[in-house]
Amino acid sequence: MKVKKTAKTTIKKKNVKGKGKKKSEEPIVKVLNLNVNPENPRNGFFELDWNDEFVNMLKQSGYEGSSEEEIVDRWFQTLCKTIGNEQGIDVTGSGYVQINRRDDGKTEVS
Repeated sequence: MKVKKTAKTTIKKKNVKGKGKKKSEEPIVKVLNLNVNPENPRNGFFELDWNDEFVNMLKQSGYEGSSEEEIVDRWFQTLCKTIGNEQGIDVTGSGYVQINRRDDGKTEVS
């Protein structure tokens, strides 16, 4: 069974500065938003937030890229493929992946 990748992923780093907050040294990534197109539930997007330690962990694990967004994009794509494989879905040759880097700092993957 082949699955066509049609979901869009929005990758965004949100810089939140809080007074009196101690900086975490643990790698953290969060899903800020998940939207699904009600007319076609195969389409949607994720909005992610992460800290510098998360990007450093990815780099130490072999992920590369010219920006934090690109490194996190590559990790997220690998994660999605791993989940598909674990579910018995053939993700090889699942189609073309288009990456669109937007001016607002977000990245769309479709």
